[in-house]
Amino acid sequence: MFRGFFVKTISFVGYTVQYGCIAHCAFEYVGEFVSCSGPSMEPTITNHDVVFSERISRHLYRIQKGDIIIAKSPSNPKMNICKRVIGLEGDKVCTSGPSDIFKTHTYVPRGHVWLEGDNLRNSTDSRSYGPIPYALIRGRVCLKLWPPQSFGVLAESPNDGRIL
Repeated sequence: MFRGFFVKTISFVGYTVQYGCIAHCAFEYVGEFVSCSGPSMEPTITNHDVVFSERISRHLYRIQKGDIIIAKSPSNPKMNICKRVIGLEGDKVCTSGPSDIFKTHTYVPRGHVWLEGDNLRNSTDSRSYGPIPYALIRGRVCLKLWPPQSFGVLAESPNDGRIL
């Protein structure tokens, strides 16, 4: 009797480890579900929206201008940020705010991207902390899942003039 219980327990632990490894690989290399918070991406993504972030594009270096990405925050590595890619390495981007009289520009260095939120007036982004290393990118947002009435592919940037 004890032997049968022991075999069943070991078998259960084995299956749990196998499925845990499969789930880990899927979330690490394929994609993940992310609940977004904060106003920086409004109106495209609002507080508590759930999106799917795929990770294959990041591994293949296929992130493009206009993509919305999930990245590690350069100021707090325990936190993720959700922003739109405005500039890739070698691009010249406007680093001043929309209401500034004198416009300043900077070049995005090699291996970095320039990120900004769609809600320019209420977003802490590359205008505050500068370009971020490509290695901090976790994935590209490709689908909004929640709320149900917003399900689908994400809209283009409401700040069309900002994508250079």
